[in-house]
Amino acid sequence: MTETSLMVLTTLPDHASAEILAEQLISENLAACVNIMGEITSFYRWKGKIQHGTEYQLLIKTTRTRYPEVQAWIADHHPYELPEILAIPVCEGHQDYLDWVNACTKK
Repeated sequence: MTETSLMVLTTLPDHASAEILAEQLISENLAACVNIMGEITSFYRWKGKIQHGTEYQLLIKTTRTRYPEVQAWIADHHPYELPEILAIPVCEGHQDYLDWVNACTKK
């Protein structure tokens, strides 16, 4: 049985920082694949005020076993004071792809 895969979401303020984070997660074997989604506009409340800004969403494919390291790594290397780090379990998927995610994220 393949380990449970996760999709981890985070946002970054610009494409360059998104590329750096994505490449480093792959090189550390913390993720099998990272997609950088196109420019988005985010609205949020921060320090009592409604804010908005341009961001880039990352879709990070990893496993439940590696998630604590992924979360810690993002928190340590992220430019935001409070980065979004959300893990969504993958309930179903193409088994060969899920096996590949598992193989790419082994220590």
